[in-house]
Amino acid sequence: MSSTTAITEQFTVRVFGGPTALFEYGGLRFLTDPTFDVPTDYEVPDGPVLTKTAPSAVDPADLGGVDVVLLSHDEHPDNLDGSGRALLADVPLTLTTPGGGQRLGDKATGLADWKSVELDRPGGGTITITGVPAIHGPGPREEVESLAGQVVGFVLTGEGLPTVYVSGDNSSLDLVKQIAERFSPVDTAILFAGAPRFPMLFDGQCVVLDSAQAAEAARILGARRVVPVHYDSWAHFTEGSDDLTAAFTAVGQADLLDWGHRG
Repeated sequence: MSSTTAITEQFTVRVFGGPTALFEYGGLRFLTDPTFDVPTDYEVPDGPVLTKTAPSAVDPADLGGVDVVLLSHDEHPDNLDGSGRALLADVPLTLTTPGGGQRLGDKATGLADWKSVELDRPGGGTITITGVPAIHGPGPREEVESLAGQVVGFVLTGEGLPTVYVSGDNSSLDLVKQIAERFSPVDTAILFAGAPRFPMLFDGQCVVLDSAQAAEAARILGARRVVPVHYDSWAHFTEGSDDLTAAFTAVGQADLLDWGHRG
């Protein structure tokens, strides 16, 4: 089967800007890192100012029902803003970091590394969602988490369903290799990219994948499709869609890219 055919047969991913995307999988509707505020500046305690530069492609009131939010972390407004927090109240389940599971209330469940939950599918059967490791910056995990907090990624599997990886704000290809050892090949990889950098953090090194690393992650995962998110709508993203296209083209993987349905 050609990669073009494989992409055609994949489920639709709607992308709204920043890290926020919506997809239906196994009869349930999943939303990643909800960010729907208007463009504004956010003061982060003991951290840099985060500037949102573009509005979401959709109003949260127009989303329709959401069954599960896959929240890579709750502590940064470019992954969960005020409108996103308000939306969580109407969602039956939010899966997130162990710390976030404690902070966000009864509807939130924290997933430690490799911990799984099973959800019933509307037509019978189950979906398994596994929390997979992520590091929000370069260096040893303990040191990074003391500055940037916990982050989690997700792998979705089910009988007769494609394997889906949602990376969250991960910067470590070593962790991608661990995930690939358990789950490759991955049918759809929703990769957070954008090469965000802050001069005062980690000597300006990327705190999420840059474009070349995203292409390498796709290779490691044996990905059949890559839907990039987390590369636009914020001032601290230093690489955008053109950089991603160039990086994937340079290694002969441009046909993997699927930019999703906007709005």
